[in-house]
This record gives sequence, structure tokens and C-alpha cells, in this order.
Amino acid sequence: MASPLEHFVNHVRAQSSAGNLRELAEYLVESSELVTKNGNILDNVLETLDVQQHSLGVLFVLAAKFNDSSVYETENVLRSVREFITLCNGEQVRHAPQVYYELCHHLTNALVKTKQHIIQGIHVLAQAVEKIRLFNSQLTPIHADLCQLCLCAKVFNPAIRVLDIDITAIATTDDNNADTKYFLLYYYYGGMIYAAVKNYERALYFFEVAVSTPALAMSHIMLESYKKYILVALILHGKVLPIPKYSSQVITRFMKPLSHAYHDLSTAYNTSSSDEVRTVVNKFRDVFLRDTNMGLVKQVVASLYKKNIQRLTKTFLTLSLADVASRVQLSGPAEAEKYILNMIKSGEIFASINQKDGMVVFKDDPEQYNNQEMFDKVQAEIGSVMELNKQVLKMDEEIMLNPVFVKKSFGNQEDDGIGCTSKAYSG
Repeated sequence: MASPLEHFVNHVRAQSSAGNLRELAEYLVESSELVTKNGNILDNVLETLDVQQHSLGVLFVLAAKFNDSSVYETENVLRSVREFITLCNGEQVRHAPQVYYELCHHLTNALVKTKQHIIQGIHVLAQAVEKIRLFNSQLTPIHADLCQLCLCAKVFNPAIRVLDIDITAIATTDDNNADTKYFLLYYYYGGMIYAAVKNYERALYFFEVAVSTPALAMSHIMLESYKKYILVALILHGKVLPIPKYSSQVITRFMKPLSHAYHDLSTAYNTSSSDEVRTVVNKFRDVFLRDTNMGLVKQVVASLYKKNIQRLTKTFLTLSLADVASRVQLSGPAEAEKYILNMIKSGEIFASINQKDGMVVFKDDPEQYNNQEMFDKVQAEIGSVMELNKQVLKMDEEIMLNPVFVKKSFGNQEDDGIGCTSKAYSG
């Protein structure tokens, strides 16, 4: 008579061959306790299953192996997961997405903890995203894992290729708390990656999404996003932009009091005094270091110098480097020259420096907006806006046809009708 585990293997094979994937997924959930109890012989079970033909079965077995703390971080398990994600059948694993996501989360946690094979892990998770998502603009919980590994390795391009795609749909599971966590982590890590490559406009957008996500309670991820939102806004705009009106009251009630160091920095920044900003930075240095935000804080200080130099271009035609250093509160002409050269290179100001007499000549923007490059840029922007409009119309249509939305809409109309009738009779 076959043992329960042998029956498990035979059932996985039979159901996979028959294509009864939904029934198989339900059976595997019910059999999870059986698989977990036999953790010492799961390697034998894996040898009897084919990764491509029996992807669902292999997925649940690997998930059980990760639940066994004695083998959680061993190299053979990590290798097995890498091979599984590379070879598995995407159609099969989509019938158990939550288990698939958890497997990727376990892999990410193991790689981050051991600080080994992270580069390989990035490639594996990039492939895992491709396998599970239905289309490019669908957000999955694995996106956050990919971004986390890219941050750990300081290898940003694999994540940026994903981050540059605007999200139009979100893959959800039965665990709402986990869905929310990985949604917030995606935008938090994404904002950090964009800030690291100095794409501050995109970074600000990502932190804003994390901060303005509807919430009934404060999340630590949202709090950290809020702190970075303040810093990036100062770097990009020279001021903190208002949080969208649809944001939760949690922000003003809890987040602002817990971010007073950052608000003090913003207040000092608004005075345009470099000395006051440096005073605040020194006062809250331990806070900024603890939050691992000192790098952004230093960029805030540098951005104030740039902002003050830009203000000089609107007042003077020529200035000596010594005068620039004095007015902007830099250490001397050499530091002023360094800032001006970097700003000229990045297109933030238009000027030239006479090295002989140490004079700076400020100039007007030479762009006439009449060349082919500018025309192509405008055309690309128009195309992007038109594509966005199509997506909005499509999403609007999906909402209007959603049965839940229709039911609620008709319910509200009926309530309004009853109210009007009552008023009419009472009059």
C-alpha cells in the first residue's frame, strides 16, 4: 500500500498531466501539513518531480523546505529555488501566487541576511517578475524584493528597468496586510533607487505615493518615506510641497510630530541662510545618521548653495569668485568655482569663468526651442500624455462596469430617491 507521500507525488503527477491545475492547487494547500512533516525526505520528493511539468508541486515542496529552519539558509536550497524560478511553468504557478511570492520573499531574506549571491539573486528575481506578472505594468509583491536586492548590491539598472514602467494594475493575494506592506516597500525602495541615481523628480513621486496611500494607522515605511519626501522636495524644488489632499489624516496626526528634525531643516532652508541650515544639521546629526539620511541631508545643503548661486544670476551680470563665495557663504573662491562649474555642466546656470581675473560672467539661456531635438522631445511628451489619457479612460470604463461599483451606485441612487420622496411628502 502506497504511503501518504507516495500518494501525494502520484496525485501531483496525474493532476498536472490532466491540466487540473485549480484542483491541484487546492489539494496542495490541504496537503501542506503532510509535506511539512516529511521535511527530512523532501529532496527525494523533488527528485521524482519535473520542474516544468509539475511546477505547482515543486513550488509547494520548496516552500515547505524554507519553513524548516534547519535548512533555511543552506546553499542547496538557494540553488534549488534559483533553478525552479528559471525553469518553472508560469501558467502553473499563477494558480498559487501567494506561495510563489512567499518563496521569493524567503529567498530575498536569505540573500540579504547572508550577504552572498545577491547579484545572482537580482537576475533570478527579475526573471521571477517576468514569470508571474500578466503584463508589464502589473505590480507584484516581488517587485519590492527586486528593488531591495538592487539597493543592497548598489546595482540599480535591473530595478530601474522595472521602476520606469508606470503601474496600472496590482496583483493581490488573500493577505491584505502583506499586499499593503510590499506595495509600500516597492515605492519606498523605488524612491531610494531614484534618489541614488539623482532622478529626484521620479524619487519624489515614489515617496509621495508611499506617503499618500490610504491608511487607518501609521506605517513605519510611510514614516521613513515621509522623511525622505521632505529631503528630496527641498533638493528638487527648494521647498516642501503640500501632501495631496486625499492623503490620510495619519500624516498630520503622527508623521509630522515624529519628523520634527526634518521640518526644522525645511524651515531653516526657507531662510536661504546656509549657516542656519548647517546649525540644524549639526543639531540633529545623530537623528539623520540613525535614519541613514545623512547623504540626502548633505545634498540638501549643497542644493541651497546652488539655489543661492542661481539667485545671483538674476541680479548680477558679473561677479568675482570671491564675491560669490561671500554672498553664498562658501569657504572661498575655489569652492565657489567648483559649484559654478558643476552647475554649468548640468545646465542649471549659464555662465563662463575667466580664470585670469577670477570673474564669473552670467548669461541667458541660449535655447531657442527651434531645433529638431526639441521638436522630437515635445512630440515624445505629447505621445506620453496621449497614452496616459488612454489608460485613464480604460481604467474609468473598467470601474464603471465593475459589478461592485454599479451595485453601490444604484444603492446610493435608491437612498437619494427615498430621501427626496420623504421630503416631498413631509412638505
